[in-house]
Formats: sequence, structure tokens, C-alpha cells
Amino acid sequence: MEKLKFGFYWAASCGGCEIAVLDVDEKILDVLQIADPVFWPVAMDVKYSDVEAMADGYMDVCFLNGGIRNSEQEHLAKLLRRKAKYMVAFGACAQLGGVPGLANLSNRRDIFDRVYHTTESTDNPAGTEPQAKHTLPEGDSEIPVFLESVKPLDQVIPVDYYLPGCPPPPKLIFNAVDAIAKGQLPPKGSILAPELAVCDECPRKKEEKKVASIKRIIDFTPEPEKCLLEQGLVCMGPATRGGCDAKCLGANMPCTGCGGACPGAMEQGSAMISALSTILGLADEKGEGYDVDAVVAQLRDPVGTFYKYALPASIIGRRVKK
Repeated sequence: MEKLKFGFYWAASCGGCEIAVLDVDEKILDVLQIADPVFWPVAMDVKYSDVEAMADGYMDVCFLNGGIRNSEQEHLAKLLRRKAKYMVAFGACAQLGGVPGLANLSNRRDIFDRVYHTTESTDNPAGTEPQAKHTLPEGDSEIPVFLESVKPLDQVIPVDYYLPGCPPPPKLIFNAVDAIAKGQLPPKGSILAPELAVCDECPRKKEEKKVASIKRIIDFTPEPEKCLLEQGLVCMGPATRGGCDAKCLGANMPCTGCGGACPGAMEQGSAMISALSTILGLADEKGEGYDVDAVVAQLRDPVGTFYKYALPASIIGRRVKK
């Protein structure tokens, strides 16, 4: 059987997804039995011209991690889309925008003002800023354009499948590769993860009790076998798709929501606000009519809590200034 041809690309993300590919451990040998990487800048010497020379659809699958923050990433995403039969948004940043997407609370001008002019350590009397094109004695230089906002991959190109997580768990990665190899992929647009919430995988005891207030993990050590939400911590488990085996909960840390919204949920943040309202006694008996302002007032960082990974993919997508 002819080997599959895989591509990997790293856009606006931390690089953890690149490491996650190797976290399948010895199963990487099984992957290499069925597939060859033909484009993987972090691991092999390839040039953009090599990709441009490929026939359209040359790669069987491209796994692209990271959101789209600059013009180079946007160009490569569109180029790789043409060269790959299937495009997989690999990880929370590609699927949702990720932590870099919290920059959508500011616009391009505000970010440049802070980074190049007003930080406490900045010494820039000439007011210098990066220029996309600049002429020097040695010749012209060109760098990628910093875009106005961070976008999830599917706001730039069509995406066939999504692998959630920060980073995706090794089990989900290998299952996806195995499904690709066997031709057993679900319908396009599917999220390659179980149809359940993190709470469904969490072994902690749940008593469905109300709490008086929201606490922070730095303020106390939670009981190891009791539901963290019922101890007053914001645990995104009720509003987050599972498939991670609740690893963070096992380490006595609340879920921060990297799996994205639960199946069927309109969006992650509003679903979590509803869950918190219920446990705080701020909703009616059906969990409806919840007091959003009362929930938000108890949080130090509401957007960073409810939309840590998903702001660019949310209904609003970014802060809009009047």
C-alpha cells in the first residue's frame, strides 16, 4: 500500500501541538509505517517553494495548528488548503483561536501602542514600529503584516475536521490518524472527539449542591475527590467537550475549557455562565433566567475565564469599541 502524505504547519500558537505529535510515544512508529511527512517546518528542512511546487491535492492530510495572526500564516493556510485533500484544525488555537485570541480584546493599533511605546521597559524615543516593507542600504526587507485580529482557521479556509485540546490528547491524535488510514472518517465538519462533556469523564463526587461564592485556586487547596465546581471553583467541565480523560481534574486543577463547547451548545462561554448561575442559586428551578451580572461580578477576569480559548470563535468574536 502506498504511504499517505502528511503535512504539519505551526501558525499562531505556543508550539505545544508540535510536541503533542510526538506524545503518541512508540505509536509514532506505527504512524510512520503508513504515512510520510512531506511538509513539517519544525522537523525538516522545507521551503515554501517546495510546497508551491506540489500538485494540488498532493498531501493526503494537513494538520495545521495555531490561529491566524499575520499575513504569512494566512498565505500558508490558503496554500496548504490547495495542496491537501483534507485539512485538520489541530488543537484549540486552530479550532477556536486559542489563548492568542484573547488579543482580540484589543485592536492592532492598541497592541502596537502598548508593545512599542508604553510598556514600563520601553525605550523608544523615535517611536519606531515594525514596517511590513522597508528599504535599507543592503536592500529591501519585508516581514509579515500583523493582522487586525486573530482568527480560527475556518474563518480563513474551509476545514474538514477538528482535533480539539491544548494540545490534543495523544489518544485522539492516534485515533484520528488510524481513521484516516482506514478510510473511516466521519462526515466532513466533524470534531474528532467523543460526544460528551469533561464532567462525564470526571470521577469526582457530585452532590448538585449550591455554593455561596466563587473562589480562586490560589486561595485554598481543594478536596481531591469532591467536585471542584461545588467547592466554588470555576471549572469549565460542564461546558467543555471531553476526550481528555479529565486529566486536569485528576491533578486537582479545574478545567479551563480547551476542548471547546459541548456537543449541541451554541457557544461555550454562555453555557458556562448558565451552569454557574444555577450552582450559585442565581437561576430559576429550570436553570433559566440567570443573573449574568451577578456571576460576572464575582470574577476577576470574566472573558479570560469563559473564553480563554474560544473568544475568536464566539458569537461576538472580539471587543468592539464605539
